[in-house]
Amino acid sequence: MGYLYETHMHTSQGSACAHVPGAEMARLYKEAGYTGIVITDHFWGGNTAIDRSLEWADWVNGFCEGYEDAKREGDRIGLQVFFGWESGYNATEFLIYGLDKQWLLDHPEIRDCTVEQQHELVRRSGGIVVHAHPFREAPYILEIRLFPAFVDGVEGINVGNRDPQWNEKAIAYAAEHGLPITAGSDQHNGHIAGGGMVFPRKLEDARDLCKAILNSEAIELRDGTQTK
Repeated sequence: MGYLYETHMHTSQGSACAHVPGAEMARLYKEAGYTGIVITDHFWGGNTAIDRSLEWADWVNGFCEGYEDAKREGDRIGLQVFFGWESGYNATEFLIYGLDKQWLLDHPEIRDCTVEQQHELVRRSGGIVVHAHPFREAPYILEIRLFPAFVDGVEGINVGNRDPQWNEKAIAYAAEHGLPITAGSDQHNGHIAGGGMVFPRKLEDARDLCKAILNSEAIELRDGTQTK
């Protein structure tokens, strides 16, 4: 028996490129048999749906709406919902796990951090940084940039990658640098693609997810081709 978690997904409240609100996402994943999900909407430097002219507290409140919407529904239906985000640096993107809304409110400087500063600040605060789809090629990605010294893991399987070689390269890159591998769907549209990580135990919270990733506890990394 295993516990399946989606580690990379977006809501229409937080990500300009997503099409489904958090509560509906929660219901879809519950129906698909997932134990939990991590909401990772596009952050300040990425394709955020939130107006950057807002005061920081207002921006954070708006940014967290998708997660909070999903969390309320998850609590009602019995689905774990964890908070995270996907930061962007000129289309080089990172998944941040283990921190929360209050942390964002208390750390407005995260908006202006370099990749190196982001890693130092996140790790000092108890979170982790995972390089999302590092070898993806797309018109919005002008160059592939790698930062093995400033990440704690690599998204080796991203179901949203159109070319399987991008995942193969990511897995090889993680192995080369001794970095843990994660897997996720990069969910935007409500179609359950089947990506995620299967753990041998039910996770306690987002910090426990960080621990499980760092310790490579997953017993299966799903790429969307598996059956239940």
